[in-house]
Amino acid sequence: MFERLLHPHRATLRKEPLTDEERAIVLRNVPHVAHLDSADRAELEGLVRVFLAEKSFEGCGGLTLTDEIKVTIAAEACLLLLHRETDMYPNVDSIVVYPGAYRVPEGTHTIGGGVVVDGVEGRIGESWTRGLVVLAWDHVKPGVLHVHGQSVVLHEFAHQLDSEDGAMTGAPELGTRARYASWARVLGDEFTELSARVHAGRPSDIDAYGATNAAEFFAVVTEMFFERPRAMKQRHPAMYAELVAFYAQDPAAQ
Repeated sequence: MFERLLHPHRATLRKEPLTDEERAIVLRNVPHVAHLDSADRAELEGLVRVFLAEKSFEGCGGLTLTDEIKVTIAAEACLLLLHRETDMYPNVDSIVVYPGAYRVPEGTHTIGGGVVVDGVEGRIGESWTRGLVVLAWDHVKPGVLHVHGQSVVLHEFAHQLDSEDGAMTGAPELGTRARYASWARVLGDEFTELSARVHAGRPSDIDAYGATNAAEFFAVVTEMFFERPRAMKQRHPAMYAELVAFYAQDPAAQ
């Protein structure tokens, strides 16, 4: 199995199944899990156990943390680790959860007449290169505010995979030079196409936010890979194949 995930205390944790209550939360709040076979579900449960033991959670903005919040986030984050020889998000120590979109300072700007004001920006998630992931719970849980085909948890934890080599560049650790070259060619072409469409005001099946930069593109297409895999495979087969090779999963076949 995977060395970095199987040193002694992790190996013990991974043998401990979720409780019936925890399993019900996962099946209710992470629909993708319903398509996994029994072996994959067992592997995911073991990963969730490690995640919950090693990562701390903090509720902010008046949010009271519950098992539902922690288990839901852990299960969705661990979907990205199935079948992969990797660590347990080594740069993440804490997950901070707000009840909804939160506001952060955006610096200052001039609004006219020489008046300078402090700006703020509303966010539903962010991922720091060291230590922290921040999420808005009303955009994590299923419901009226949850947009089908998007996942803030998959998005922010894809950023964490991207940053494991020290920087968010849109290229996670791929191993061989050939894989980096293929990734750069395929995803680079897709990023260029999306950017051109967004600039020209033309629609795309890939979220326009992915045109922000290469790092956001990787996070956005990770969401699409898990949330709308058949559409991606049909319309972007080369990119889908790159993500199948990286994530060691083929969600369109499930």
